[in-house]
Amino acid sequence: MNDEQIPDVMLNSGYTMPVIGLGTWTLSNDQAEASVYAALKTGMRLIDTARYYGNEVGVGRGIRRAIEEGFVTRAEIFVTSKIMPSDYGRAARGIDDSLKDLGLDYVDLMLIHQPGWNDEAVYRALEEGVRDGKLRSIGISNYYTPEAVEEILSFAKIMPAVIQNENHLYYQNKALQEYVSQYGIVIESWYPFGGRGHTGQHFGNETVAQIAKAHGKTPAQVILRWQVQDGYVAIPGSSDPQHIAENFDIFDFVLSEEEMERVR
Repeated sequence: MNDEQIPDVMLNSGYTMPVIGLGTWTLSNDQAEASVYAALKTGMRLIDTARYYGNEVGVGRGIRRAIEEGFVTRAEIFVTSKIMPSDYGRAARGIDDSLKDLGLDYVDLMLIHQPGWNDEAVYRALEEGVRDGKLRSIGISNYYTPEAVEEILSFAKIMPAVIQNENHLYYQNKALQEYVSQYGIVIESWYPFGGRGHTGQHFGNETVAQIAKAHGKTPAQVILRWQVQDGYVAIPGSSDPQHIAENFDIFDFVLSEEEMERVR
């Protein structure tokens, strides 16, 4: 697979973001290091973490190891982190803490992790991070309604580039994607397989299984292909190098509109 086959999405910030990446929620520092390294070795270029995950140090180690081995450069990697709720009163320092733990000069995307008591001040800190060159793009996470998004837009000077939300077969929330498209905001899906304890329900879905069989692909690959083909960015989490490689191998087939509609 060559790089030309791996699509990016253009963000309203002017930067491009890969449409498939690695989520690191629940991974320890050592697991995160190994998983990030495996993902980058496979060809993934989008890595997602957060202060709340407590694994930014491991994510940074995995990134540096890959760069030191020479098969990827920092400029090719898109790193996302999030300001944790306990940092909402000290967001600017939280950004600096993330940079320090990751061992990076800048983060490609920083998100407010979830709505909180201090959203405006936190968002102002993100905007300042952009002006200071510490952050390239900014956004929000776990905002599920037009009203919640509009509250952020009421004070935002820099438009959010990404909204990272729960999004999967059984919670599609297509209306939000359609609503924010007017602002050029991209929806990114965490837990594209429904999260731990729910993957069996997703992979065993009869419609997905039938489509997977028709394409010679796995249910996981069909679900991810459906998401990216429908305009989403997806970040499935895994600590298994084989599963990471499987999640990335979705660019050699296309779902028909009829198949897309069946999954919808």
